[in-house]
Amino acid sequence: MTALPRALPLLGHAPWFALKPLDFLKSLSSHGDLVRIRLGPLTACVVCHPTLVHQLLLADRAFDKGGLLYDKLREVAGNGVGTCPASAHRRQRRRVQPAFHRDRMPGHAQVMAEEAATLTAPWVNGQILDVPNAMHRLTTAVVVRSLFDPGTDHSSIPALQSSIGALVDGITRRMTWPLPLLHRLPTRGNRRYERARLHVRHLTDALLSNLRATGSDHGNLMSLLLAPGTDGSLLSDAEVHDQVVTFLLAGVGSTAITLSWAWHLIGAHPDIQTRLHDEVDAVLAGRPAQLTDLDSLKLTGHIATETLRLYPPDSLLLTRTTTTDTELGGHPLPVGTTIAFSPYQLHRRPDIYATPDAFAPDRWDAIDKPAPGTFVPFGAGPRKCIADTFVLAQATLTLATLAARWQLSPIPGQTTRPVGQAVRAPHKLSMRLNQR
Repeated sequence: MTALPRALPLLGHAPWFALKPLDFLKSLSSHGDLVRIRLGPLTACVVCHPTLVHQLLLADRAFDKGGLLYDKLREVAGNGVGTCPASAHRRQRRRVQPAFHRDRMPGHAQVMAEEAATLTAPWVNGQILDVPNAMHRLTTAVVVRSLFDPGTDHSSIPALQSSIGALVDGITRRMTWPLPLLHRLPTRGNRRYERARLHVRHLTDALLSNLRATGSDHGNLMSLLLAPGTDGSLLSDAEVHDQVVTFLLAGVGSTAITLSWAWHLIGAHPDIQTRLHDEVDAVLAGRPAQLTDLDSLKLTGHIATETLRLYPPDSLLLTRTTTTDTELGGHPLPVGTTIAFSPYQLHRRPDIYATPDAFAPDRWDAIDKPAPGTFVPFGAGPRKCIADTFVLAQATLTLATLAARWQLSPIPGQTTRPVGQAVRAPHKLSMRLNQR
């Protein structure tokens, strides 16, 4: 295992990671398959080889969720299905899995179509659209209606959207600069983070009270969380809250960012945009996309997949903690070691993907199934994202539905760049709407 050079006193490699995270991560593999880095007082071993990352993800009990990222996520999401230790994961996953069963997907797809219609109803030809804001509004409404409350008032969506953004920003700061004193200061960002935590908790309490008062069973995630499990046990209010926050954070932000990057990439490649419009015209003929259209929307699906490769929605650096003395790639790892891997780094390896920085949706024509560890936007193994099918379907159907009626064109002179360490969101992404 190689120790990364240029560590500063006290700060370690945190300044390089904070200032140029993409360059920092892409450089790691040149130092070896396992590279030791320091972020402030914390040390992590970054796994850079796909085969070793796959081994890491399969052995979820030896390499349990923990370390810098999950310590910060648990401040908000507690021990939900995405953050809980391996010992609690199987029980939780069985509880929430039915909400994402294929039999539920037609209903989810219908909500996606309805919310796309609501989003685009006020659009006018020539309008300048704040793309990330619009996509976050859309995905917030879809997740809340599909998973928690089908009767949600749309007037509440902007406030919830803002709170989710504040939580992600707060987690990013706490991960990048893991110095507790900084996060106790009464700064504007810290105050916004605390207000957002309280708002999401109040929202969860309201959802619980409403569902219990009406006794309605909507067959969605919220109803499943309140129903007795197979052993007759009930989740506590705290456990329900953890699951709600988990799916709000994962389901809203990841899909919105994927859609935003997809529109940016499509707009920057006129040839692909033309082919996209040809495909949706042939398949949809102007109507909203339905679940049964997915197999016919081949290019649209490849655009979503390629966007996930270039801009994976999870954190740039995902962490695990060893629960026992173990080894990886022949390197001994004592109990309590923080292990990390980067989907971004893996997806940009030139030995895996030709022209790795290029947007090339057609590359997926030749990739029937990616080799283990080479494409991990949703993780892998027992802890693979439970909503991966939901997210990919939403991205594909939304792109198709909107592209059937609208063309999103770049603004001349605008420079869009990725920002953030928890997720790489597009900064300054406005596009002109052209009605087709």
